[in-house]
Amino acid sequence: MVRTLMSGVARGPGVMGILNVTPDSFSDGGRFVDAGEAVGHALRMIAEGAAVIDVGGESTRPGSQPVDEDEQLRRVLPVIRGLRAGEVGVAISIDTRSARVAREALDAGADVINDVSALGDDPEMAQVAAESGAYVILMHRRGTPADMQRDGGPFYADVVGEVLSFLVERAAWAEAKGVARERIFVDPGLGFGKRHEHNLQLMAALPRFAATGLPVVVGASRKRFIGTVTREAEPAARLFGSLSCAALAAWSGAALIRAHDVGPTVQVVRMIRAIGEAVR
Repeated sequence: MVRTLMSGVARGPGVMGILNVTPDSFSDGGRFVDAGEAVGHALRMIAEGAAVIDVGGESTRPGSQPVDEDEQLRRVLPVIRGLRAGEVGVAISIDTRSARVAREALDAGADVINDVSALGDDPEMAQVAAESGAYVILMHRRGTPADMQRDGGPFYADVVGEVLSFLVERAAWAEAKGVARERIFVDPGLGFGKRHEHNLQLMAALPRFAATGLPVVVGASRKRFIGTVTREAEPAARLFGSLSCAALAAWSGAALIRAHDVGPTVQVVRMIRAIGEAVR
């Protein structure tokens, strides 16, 4: 039975802990390729207050190449099964573009499909989402991970309007395919086919995304545009910039905030929530 993800975000944004079981993710690639270490890290993030653990077996950073389904499953299934064997009380998300990987991950105990292609790369993904009753995160992306940032990234006439229209339309499409509207989240896709200024414009416009009524996921943690502003070349050194984005996302009405640094992000979210409740 699908666990109630919204229970973890009902009083304000929940924090989604990022768990990359990959050798090549942009920030923590190679740190958690061992299933036992990955489960241990997930448990630490849960202890720090994560409402969701997002498990990914394929890096989608700029320039990355696809990972075959068997390898993704080899990476993610032991982690999902290990967490469910421990009866953790949070939702588990599978970060994949593959319907087969999503299906097997859901069978192993995942609750959420986090698809950077908004159910677009695999023609069977919408059916998996609809039949399973899983929550889905539909993300905007221009291009593919392999080419989305080439030649300085893509160009938009109106990045906010275009991304917003895409997500609203894609959510309606998913609903028409049988995915319950209350299980659809949207993500503007910071860093996915966006130039530096596009990411900043999307962050500034987060209230417009929240105003659609669709729960919004914001994934700014440690990304390059933060390093450009803060002049921090190393992703792991971008904590303060990441927390600034988390605070803005929380104040702007985000439902979920993806984070590598869960403990500090949870503290920021709690503070923003308390301030928001004080002024209501």
